[in-house]
Amino acid sequence: MAEITAAAVKELRDRSGAGMMDCKKALTEANGDIEAATDWLRAKGLAAAQKKSSRTAAEGLVGVAVAGTKGVAVEVNSETDFVAKNDQFQDFVRTVSAIALEQGVADADALSNAAYPSGGTVAEKLVANIATIGENQTLRRVGQVEVSQGVVVPYVHNAAAPGLGKIGVLVALEGDAPADVLEPLGKQIAMHIAAAFPLALSAADIDPALLERERAIAAEKAAESGKPAEIVAKMVDGAVAKFAKEQALLSQLFVMDNKTPVADVVAKAAKEAGASITLKNYVRFQLGEGIEKETSDFAAEVAAAAGV
Repeated sequence: MAEITAAAVKELRDRSGAGMMDCKKALTEANGDIEAATDWLRAKGLAAAQKKSSRTAAEGLVGVAVAGTKGVAVEVNSETDFVAKNDQFQDFVRTVSAIALEQGVADADALSNAAYPSGGTVAEKLVANIATIGENQTLRRVGQVEVSQGVVVPYVHNAAAPGLGKIGVLVALEGDAPADVLEPLGKQIAMHIAAAFPLALSAADIDPALLERERAIAAEKAAESGKPAEIVAKMVDGAVAKFAKEQALLSQLFVMDNKTPVADVVAKAAKEAGASITLKNYVRFQLGEGIEKETSDFAAEVAAAAGV
């Protein structure tokens, strides 16, 4: 049986919003596995499907850059938030975003090998920055969107500097509507994306593995209802469909009114403009999402150091 530390209970509580004792019980049931414990809590109805939080486990910056019908987002990580405020670091993120945009690069490895304006490659410049700033940094990922006609609208939530922040969004609107229609529409949708955290453009685009995980959780929860098998099957199907609807951008309720699906917002704008508008794609980069920082039990460390 894995040891259930206070740090693990706190992490699960922060992630799930469940009570402390429920989190401890879930971790015990899951033998200390955070992901399995989260699913256990959800199956018991003690945690939400997804706690949408701006808390992240890495520092650095997300940079966005747009030129006409294409745009890129780049994430560069650092060890501390202090480095993210450094002019040299900000200039690097801004420059590599421009390089990715100019060269159409959508892969971190390819961007690392691209030429840097002051000489050498992006990777070599990053190594030099690490040496002079004195802190490890990583070029983590690149995202790109493009339309054949229309606009790509950028948005940075709580920008640290123009085009730089902790949440960067790109919205690709394709169509023949004028820019003065597409730009404000794209800005509103980008703000929605920053807040609502969709997992995919449409339900059909959601990772099948995620849907299977939801199905397993829903099946366990429905089985406890004691209802007939055919009713349980319908309950499971309904729960998975509800999850997909709530996580897909086009079917999410627009945050500006909390009642209109995003797809209908786009359709209404197109009708009013008498032109075609399609929400083709988007990118949402939140700094550090998916990265888990190593956590430690400070009391245990002190005890170990003291030989207790």
